[in-house]
This record gives sequence, structure tokens and C-alpha cells, in this order.
Amino acid sequence: MRDRWSILVAEVMLQQTQVDRVAERWSRFLGRYPTPSVCAGAPVGDVIAEWSGLGYNRRAVYLHRTAATVVDRHGGEVPGRLVDLLALPGIGPYAARAVLAFADEQDVGVVDTNVARVLARRSGRRLRPAEVQAMADASVPTGSGWAWNQTMLDLGATVCRARNPTCGSCPVSTGCVWRGQGDDPAVGSAGVSGRQATFEGSDRQGRGRLVAALAESPVTAVRLAETMGWPDDPERAARVASRLVADGLAVTDGRRWLLP
Repeated sequence: MRDRWSILVAEVMLQQTQVDRVAERWSRFLGRYPTPSVCAGAPVGDVIAEWSGLGYNRRAVYLHRTAATVVDRHGGEVPGRLVDLLALPGIGPYAARAVLAFADEQDVGVVDTNVARVLARRSGRRLRPAEVQAMADASVPTGSGWAWNQTMLDLGATVCRARNPTCGSCPVSTGCVWRGQGDDPAVGSAGVSGRQATFEGSDRQGRGRLVAALAESPVTAVRLAETMGWPDDPERAARVASRLVADGLAVTDGRRWLLP
């Protein structure tokens, strides 16, 4: 069995973040928070500061809450049952099954956007959410949970790509209904992500800038708009910053903003 906490941290980090950005930060995070108990015992602001730069900083808050739940309910050990993993804050079907497959080698199907795309194309039709997960779980050969899921994830990422799939060299093309012909059934199918909104100039960018600044020091209200990249739009800055507070990523007394 591999360490469940290490895998859980990796899978949470990898959600909507590229592998090359995660590799170094994963090791650094685990060096500082090697166990759920250490993470739960740290101020959430410290965990957010350590996470800053990876994007989608709410994941840090959820991970801190998950660590606290693991300590409170499971004696500090990440559980090895699907129902218990799904009950952890912010842990969905993908991360829960990834822990089971890659830590315990259980026969569950790990479904990310790449795997969902493979399943839809092989089926030749758009799939409903329950169908995708049931199909993934049922496809795992007995005793091969770790290797099967690694293969499926790689297949979707390198061969059955969203754009320009290499169907001619696909090792499992004989079982594929679509085979690159006609409308792509993966478009609009459950679990297959669409094109992400532009980051430059977005609210997400402003949120990230503020969290990065707060990781260094508090930000005064007069500097808020400038820090977030919108010096001429203080109303937008205040609105977006208020959502950070609602998400547990910041606190404010109206005069300055700080990590919680």
C-alpha cells in the first residue's frame, strides 16, 4: 500500500493544474505537511500561503478541512473506503477513487476528463454522469486497478486527445465505435470538460493576485484594487475580494485584508 495522504494531496493539486507545475510544489507541501495531523494542526492561512501559485486556492481550504476531518473521524489516517473518502470536504468521485486505485490498488475506475472522453468515443454516444462512472468501474480487470487506471489516463492524455486524436495508432481502436469518424460523441458528454474561460483579466486572476500578496503580508483597503490588478475598478476588486472571504480564503475588518 502506498501513502494515501501523499496521493490525496497530489490528486487535489492536479485538479485543473498542469503536472509540471505540481511536481515541485507537491514535494514541498508534503515536506511541510507530511501527515493529515500536521496539516490540520496548522493555521489555514499557512496552508493557503503554501498553496499560493497553484491556482484555485479554495482547494487549499478544502484540503485543510479534509485533514481536520481525517483527524477527528479517522484517527489521523486517510480512510480506505470509498464512502468515507467521499464524505471528506471537497473530495469528489475522481480524487476518492484515485486514492483507492493508486494507494491500495483497488479495482475502481478513476474518471478525469481524458478517461471520460475515451469512454464516450468508444461507446459512440454522449454519456450521462452515472453511466460514465459505472462504465469505468466495470471496465477494470480484476486485480489490475493500479495499472488499468494508469493506462486509461495515459491513453486519454496522449492518444485519444481532445484535439487531433491519433486514432490510427490507438492500441484499442478495434473496440471504438467512433474511430474519428463523424461528430465527436465526447463533446457534451458527462465528465468531459469544455474549453476553459480566458484567465488573463479574469476574476480568477485577481483572486490569485490577492492571495499571493496576502501570503507575504496584509493588504490595506486602499491598496486592494491595485493589488488585484484593477486600479481603476475598486468596486470589482471589493466584490471579488468579498467572495474570497466567503470561500474562507481571507478575512477583513474593512481596513485591511489578511489570510485567515
